[in-house]
Amino acid sequence: MFEQAFKNIDDILWKEAGCTTELDYTEQTSWLLFLKYLDALELDKAVEAELEGKQYSFILDEPCRWESWAAPKDKDGKLDHSNAMTGDDLRDFVDQKLFPYLHGFKQRASGPNTIEYKIGEIFGEIKNKIHSGYNLRGIIDHVDELRFRSQSEKHELSHLYEAKIRNMGNAGRNGGEYYTPRPLIRAIIKVVNPRLGETIYDGAVGSAGFLCESFDYLKEKPNITVSEYQALQTNTFYGKEKKSLAYVIAIMNMILHGIEAPNILHTNTLSENLADVQEKDRFDVILANPPFGGKERKELQQNFPIRTGETAFLFLQHFIKMLKAGGRAGVVIKNTFLSNTDNASVSLRKLLLESCNLHTVLDCPGGTFQGAGVKTVVLFFEKGAPTQKTWYYQLDPGRNLGKTNPLNDDDLSDFVDRQKTYADSPKSWTVDTAAVDQTTFDLSVKNPNGGEEIIHRTPQAIMDEIALLDAESAGVLANIRGLL
Repeated sequence: MFEQAFKNIDDILWKEAGCTTELDYTEQTSWLLFLKYLDALELDKAVEAELEGKQYSFILDEPCRWESWAAPKDKDGKLDHSNAMTGDDLRDFVDQKLFPYLHGFKQRASGPNTIEYKIGEIFGEIKNKIHSGYNLRGIIDHVDELRFRSQSEKHELSHLYEAKIRNMGNAGRNGGEYYTPRPLIRAIIKVVNPRLGETIYDGAVGSAGFLCESFDYLKEKPNITVSEYQALQTNTFYGKEKKSLAYVIAIMNMILHGIEAPNILHTNTLSENLADVQEKDRFDVILANPPFGGKERKELQQNFPIRTGETAFLFLQHFIKMLKAGGRAGVVIKNTFLSNTDNASVSLRKLLLESCNLHTVLDCPGGTFQGAGVKTVVLFFEKGAPTQKTWYYQLDPGRNLGKTNPLNDDDLSDFVDRQKTYADSPKSWTVDTAAVDQTTFDLSVKNPNGGEEIIHRTPQAIMDEIALLDAESAGVLANIRGLL
């Protein structure tokens, strides 16, 4: 039933002039899902309070609750058509009354980690793009069919929502920044092995895939206590996200996975000066796939000891700084980081090797990220002791990866198994840091068992890389114009 409701919503959005891409579809579905979820949450809390002989204080004023404006019911529990707004009346209410009211919560909230603040932040960042009030009524009716009351319902909805995010990630050259393949995330989590009681951070949170998968990983631990589960809900997962759409999606994704008030801040992570980071700001585990190819402004580069315009290199410095001593990380980065000869790349590799134990490098094949032709590696490191040796694994699924043939969990099982003992194989080997050139700190993937990898790329992969390079060029030009 839920799957059909999602399909019906997309069918209506396809007809809506204000929505032209998968990104629009996901954004518009997200704010309506959020309000429907909030209604279910408030009703549950009201029932709990009543059972305890208390009175529940609703977050939303009565006219702005879902059951009042979106889906008023008659005495039989069916939509009350005589009181349900539609057409221009519905659109005008949403645009002129509902959104401004919800945005106001940001100023009224007691702090950034409250549900009230999240409401204000979300509805200050996105706009209603459903310009036809009749289309909006049709979508609302389908959203109203969805239920958030049981864990099984939330579980099904979270899977459907993840599918929307995956489709969005496949939708175009910029979609990949919202979606990291879940099999890759799960393999990274298994290697880093976060534990109950540890804090987990992603400073480039995107759609919150790393945090959601970590939550699923930890909540299945045997003999988990009530207090440990409560800690997972409130003070385990932390993230930051700059882009409005990704922020909204991250919040909704975590909610659907079972985290009621996610600790996600809407901020530019790179605007923080690393010199101001204190011990209380650090985390036990960092899992991330920061954006690469971006070019940051000079004033942001001043926040980092190694100055560079490359977004991913600034994020890597941020992650090293934000790890506690003994903290562990798994970070996706473009494979050219391992061999670039510019001063910033060399300095950053030196910093990583001297301040952390870079124990594992996973070399991912082309096509791992749909819609992006670039090659990536995953860096696994622990902070606090210099690197003595690094174990490399060259992932080779034995087929060309693509939208119709994506990476799966079985593709990564051999890597996860061998990594536990750093076992050598035709696809894995170990490099002593003492053998690394101490002037270039070149960490290139060079498989001694079969020479350097020869990449036979598909025409689609080549076209994807051209598209990505076009986007990077456009970003550089935009930044230059902004400085003029």
